[in-house]
Amino acid sequence: MGRVSAGLSETDVLAGSPLFAGLPRAELHRLVGLLRPRQYARGEVIFLEGDVGTALCLIAEGRVRIQLTGADGREVGINVYGPGEIFGEMALLDGEPRSADAIAQDASRVFWLQRDDVSAFLASHSDAAMMMLAGLSRRLRHTTRLVHDAAFRDVPARVARVLLGLMESHGRATAGGMCIDMRLTQSELATLAGTTRESINRTLRDFEQRGLLQWQRGRMTITQVPQLRARAAGTEGD
Repeated sequence: MGRVSAGLSETDVLAGSPLFAGLPRAELHRLVGLLRPRQYARGEVIFLEGDVGTALCLIAEGRVRIQLTGADGREVGINVYGPGEIFGEMALLDGEPRSADAIAQDASRVFWLQRDDVSAFLASHSDAAMMMLAGLSRRLRHTTRLVHDAAFRDVPARVARVLLGLMESHGRATAGGMCIDMRLTQSELATLAGTTRESINRTLRDFEQRGLLQWQRGRMTITQVPQLRARAAGTEGD
């Protein structure tokens, strides 16, 4: 199994998550006692579509990819979550089976919080319940956008939108532009954009030649954010 560093304490991870932020220290310590830590190697399955959903997951370290897998084995990425973010809450709230696969993008440490414990917590914390509903709404909008993109946008526009989304969640300002502060392979980008590795390779080469980005050793820097936004919106000519 891939190594995961000790990193932040359980209390720190909870305090850094929007869902639990602002709770008194005593309540954070009480929740810590309910967490079940698990470690996953890069590429390891956390759960699969159709599995019974009995727990919410909170990422302590690493990244987790949420994806759909077709009968032919083709994978379509929905999102990638990092430290402090939660996933798996949909099945937890509606009692239905998992609606997608969760795969460890990196060696990861994940805390599981059981359904009964989450329900009791939300029942006594209305602000957290509203925050979870807002998070579900954002994810539904994101999924709707993915469906729209697959139907109406070409591959370069889809790739541009994926890169802008990664920039917003993992971007860091540098002298050369906005660095996406995570390592990405072309296969991972292809999954997120719903296309093939060959198409990703052609699109990235085109973007580099046009000065929109730089790609070195799995690290990407977006050098022309306005132009990339225009390509994502389809308002820039090819």
